[in-house]
Amino acid sequence: MNKHELEELARQLENHQDYRVIRRLRARRRYRRDPDDPAQLRNGIFLDVETTGLDPATEAVIQIALVPFTFTVDGLLCTVEDGYVEFDDPGRPIPAEITRLTGISDADVNGRHIDWDRAANMAEVANLVVAHNAGFDRRFVESRCPAFEAKAWACSMKEIPWRDEGLESTKQEYLAYRYGFFYDGHSAGADTLAGIHLLSQELPSSGRTALAVLLESARESTFRLWAVNSPFEAKDLLKARGYRWNGGDDGRPRAWSIEADETRCQQEAEWLKNEIYKRDIDLPMDKITCFNRYSDRI
Repeated sequence: MNKHELEELARQLENHQDYRVIRRLRARRRYRRDPDDPAQLRNGIFLDVETTGLDPATEAVIQIALVPFTFTVDGLLCTVEDGYVEFDDPGRPIPAEITRLTGISDADVNGRHIDWDRAANMAEVANLVVAHNAGFDRRFVESRCPAFEAKAWACSMKEIPWRDEGLESTKQEYLAYRYGFFYDGHSAGADTLAGIHLLSQELPSSGRTALAVLLESARESTFRLWAVNSPFEAKDLLKARGYRWNGGDDGRPRAWSIEADETRCQQEAEWLKNEIYKRDIDLPMDKITCFNRYSDRI
């Protein structure tokens, strides 16, 4: 059966309420034409890394994918360019659980090395770096390629309100399924192309593109308030209120903190003084933008 016949069968199934058809994602070069005004066009990179573990200080990057794309300032995807995908030999056996998760074996990485100078050159022309779990990817990449430190970053997992839009999970493979396509997951190259395609999609409730919502979030500033030296017995109250514990092994305070807009953080500072410390106290508060969000530098 040829491709045309298969597509006709798929269309027939799609027209029946008892079936849903998902298609393999095919790489696309162009989603729409460039805007008439070149000043409205921006350069992005979708990035993904596969690693031997969770700690950037002790674990290795074993694969990277960088795929450049262009987009308009109001969040419309235009083109997808040639990317860079490469393995890197960690110099030690890849843990069996990582091979099960990623499909990457010792044979795949043997003698291979990421060209970080090439990655830096790609970063130089990017206005925005996107990752589906930027809190993970940024920490690994910045520690190996300082060119990414000066870049604006955005997270397509956390900064797009998928659940508010009626989607039950933020996992990229699930989102792909809901948007009618599939791909070979946990491969950095395939993950990046799928991530870019998701950015082009309209969200179910708002009707806005995922990229437009992501850009709006990335442009906003938030603040992180640190409840330093808070009493140990206050930990349950802080956790219930949305504070998160930081163990201090990343150079930041060993303390509870909360991230919110400036007004909320000011309200929290008053609550902490009145309910937790029972006295006036100056608490540190960091300003967070897309240039330092998800980084170990703040």
